[in-house]
Amino acid sequence: MATYPYQDPQLSIAQRVSDLLGRMTLSEKIAQMYSCWLILSADGNHRIRTDPFCQTATADDIKEMLRLGIGQITRPLGTHPVDPKEGVRALNALQEFLVEETRLGVPAISHEECLVGLMVKGATLFPSALNYGSTWNPELIESVGREIGREAKQIGCHQGLAPVLDVSRDVRWGRTEETMGEDPYLVGVLGTRYVRGLQGEKRELLATLKHYAGHSFSEGGRNHAPVHLGLKELNDIFMLPFEMAIKQANAGSVMPAYHDIDNEPCHASRVLLTEVLRDQWGFDGLVVADYAGLSLLHSHHALAKDKAEAAALAFNAGLDVELPGFECAEHLPQAVESRQISERKINEIVARVLAEKFRLGLFESPYTDENRVALQSDGAREVAREVALQSVVLLENRGILPLDASKELKLAVIGPTADDQLAMFSGYSFPVHLIAANMQEEQRVQYAKTPLQALRERFGGNRVRYAKGCDILAERKPGAPVFPGDVDADVAAGSKRASPISRSTLRIQDAADCARQSDVAIVFVGDLAGLFQTGTVGEGSDTDSLQLPGVQQELLKQVIATGTATIIVMISGRPYALNGLEEQAGAVLMAFQPGQEGAEAIADLLSGKANPSGRLVVSIPKNVGAVPFYYNHKLKSAGTPVAYHFGSKYCFGYGLGYTRFEYTQLAIEQDRVDINDGTIALSLTLENSGEREGCEVVQLYVRDLYASLVRPVKELKAFKRVVLQPKQKAKVRFAVPVDMLNFTGKDNQRMVEAGEFEIMVGASSSDVRLRGRVEVVGENRLLDRRWRMESLAQVELLG
Repeated sequence: MATYPYQDPQLSIAQRVSDLLGRMTLSEKIAQMYSCWLILSADGNHRIRTDPFCQTATADDIKEMLRLGIGQITRPLGTHPVDPKEGVRALNALQEFLVEETRLGVPAISHEECLVGLMVKGATLFPSALNYGSTWNPELIESVGREIGREAKQIGCHQGLAPVLDVSRDVRWGRTEETMGEDPYLVGVLGTRYVRGLQGEKRELLATLKHYAGHSFSEGGRNHAPVHLGLKELNDIFMLPFEMAIKQANAGSVMPAYHDIDNEPCHASRVLLTEVLRDQWGFDGLVVADYAGLSLLHSHHALAKDKAEAAALAFNAGLDVELPGFECAEHLPQAVESRQISERKINEIVARVLAEKFRLGLFESPYTDENRVALQSDGAREVAREVALQSVVLLENRGILPLDASKELKLAVIGPTADDQLAMFSGYSFPVHLIAANMQEEQRVQYAKTPLQALRERFGGNRVRYAKGCDILAERKPGAPVFPGDVDADVAAGSKRASPISRSTLRIQDAADCARQSDVAIVFVGDLAGLFQTGTVGEGSDTDSLQLPGVQQELLKQVIATGTATIIVMISGRPYALNGLEEQAGAVLMAFQPGQEGAEAIADLLSGKANPSGRLVVSIPKNVGAVPFYYNHKLKSAGTPVAYHFGSKYCFGYGLGYTRFEYTQLAIEQDRVDINDGTIALSLTLENSGEREGCEVVQLYVRDLYASLVRPVKELKAFKRVVLQPKQKAKVRFAVPVDMLNFTGKDNQRMVEAGEFEIMVGASSSDVRLRGRVEVVGENRLLDRRWRMESLAQVELLG
């Protein structure tokens, strides 16, 4: 029986919040505004984690500190390798203390990383976000979110720190691997589906949209660097996916980014965190800090003279919870005393935190049943494999693929990513994260089959020779600085720091000999994900070049020079330029980071068991001089005259398969559509003109021919995966709401402008097969909050 009204589940959430808030001291309220990063123990003897990345603040008596309650608990199972059932017992012990031994019994929200799978020991290791994007399959990505959500709820997780909705602009940026591509609409559609899957219909788990906003267009592609954007481009490109996921999927949380835009850090931006999120978009969830984002307002951005002022700046701007610790929020009492923040503002914030805890049912169900933990279900593994299969992009094929198993081919499997399981994963996967945490003893665990293992099983060990050829990294070790500013900038700029990238060519000759003795050489190249320079791609592992790391280019050159037919498979978190070697290879595949089931998927595609259907979501620039390059650039981006180094051979949307498709009979229903509620409706006929089943991704682009502000040369507005049997035809129909032709006008509001638009349908952004024009008629108008954000697509099989 409830002792107090807030403990009565029959009352409304508003009544419960009001009652509980009225009983709290200021210190208890502030405790709900931060998290704590603990090494949990099932016996209740928890230890506090302290390092520059999480919290330098300490507590002499953890239990005494926890008696005030706590808003969140940071990564209780994801901090270190722990058996999931043991981890759940430890989390339950913490919740029991909070419920039974604190004055008001308020449970904590538990959060974990979950972009490419729940980042705890034993969970399913999904492919990278670039792989998600390359499927162009919203339904499949919703299944990914659903499976990750199931695993998260099994371990007592209430909030997942995903998805990443950054729109790729500069592939030198290490976090390119975390994005779903360079198009805001595609990222928005896939992100919306991921959120729906993760949260469920009733928002049983909070998805966290990050990094809000513009994080991916940093100066020079460098982590944390300033972003140079006006509000219009920020809104049209970088904020659109966030708006879509909030309005269409009811996303439960948003995480601001580390950088500053026009000198204002995102963590201190009232415009972004309150005026746009809550006032304009109607967001009703929690805004949580990126790890250490508050302390950086003081230590890096130099906006605040101390941590108390940094906390006041962020919470006044619209933040609700400091993560991962209490670095700055613990100083809020002195900020209240100095009138930098009011208790009224604190009440407003804590009311939101408590409301979410009530809505999640934490007060009624604070514990998790350890006996229901069953990670890596058959369904989850099947979804992971399907993402890998549908995301690998065939860039070149000169008749060598699929490999003919009946010919008893002798295969040479070569390269540094051929037999390294960690190459299959992105930085925010559990085994890779352990490197930066200096827990490398866990690397002995077999997390995934490697391509070498899968090909030996598929083609027979006696037919497969192996030579590594070279290393990517001479050594993988932790200890690099986490944040810009953690080292003296002047010292760092002038120092001769040694790169860990291997330059040894001693084993290349062995690889060439291996190729000479074989009918086909399959060379696996790419990079290794690792946070903060423990790898060659990932958070804090940015690059200054689009050359393959180390001596891999030379390895490829030497193998191809043997005359043995060569297939290049790139396993990487960003695209790399091959400097013409792609023209000499028999085939080139881009696999990105295909996850725990990726090796089997690659074997399926090479052997012809499956037909490649992935399409690029990041253009592959000709060279680093073309960076930043993205398909939806403006006309003048190419320079005057057009710069020789500008552009991309393999553009957004590109990808081949083992069959051919023909586009015919474009029919636009009306050449004039109303600006108020009109829809551009069109159809085309698609035919599989090849000899085997295949999948085509039909893409619709629009160009605004004349506008009051400068517009991109083309923008994706609709797409559809279509699977057809040989010689089969289909009618593909698209319906694009006029609202989707909007852009941010001179008053910084979304508007639709009357005028003429070119409609382009094709196989990629650079392979347009059909064209038409539509005129939008009527008075220019501003969009309301609930504008139509997505197009519809239908497929009707013909015969």
